Amino acid sequence: MRLKPDEQHFFNSYTNKLLSEHKEIYEMQKFIQHGSTTTFEHVMAVALMSYWLSCRLPFRFKDESLLLGAILHDFYLYDWHEDDKSHRLHGFYHPRKALINAEKYFELNKVERDIIDKHMFPLTITKVPRYRESLLVSVADKIVSTKETFKRK
Repeated sequence: MRLKPDEQHFFNSYTNKLLSEHKEIYEMQKFIQHGSTTTFEHVMAVALMSYWLSCRLPFRFKDESLLLGAILHDFYLYDWHEDDKSHRLHGFYHPRKALINAEKYFELNKVERDIIDKHMFPLTITKVPRYRESLLVSVADKIVSTKETFKRK
């Protein structure tokens, strides 16, 4: 999976600006997502996969919303592997926690909120993605999560 030079330039420009302006995103480096992959590494991989797919599909996407939503989709900021009652059913409840955290630091539009809140579809069967960006991030998340979970060390 390789971005074309102009795509890579846009991806790098957008993500570098976002990360330089919002250091709280780096908090995700403290937590493991799948295997040995940190949550930060995971969300950046999902952002890259989402953007790569958006550049190859015959639809128009709101690229900045796609990237911001992808980067914040797991912004829940805790270790879900710890034995803690609040982490029960993590797969069902972490999108809401991520959205609450994201809204503390970002002015999100309806597409970005939908991406974060509904990225666990179809597990969260009643939370169907409303926008193509939301569906794309959900699919990219499944692809990246599968790769991370089964990655050989």
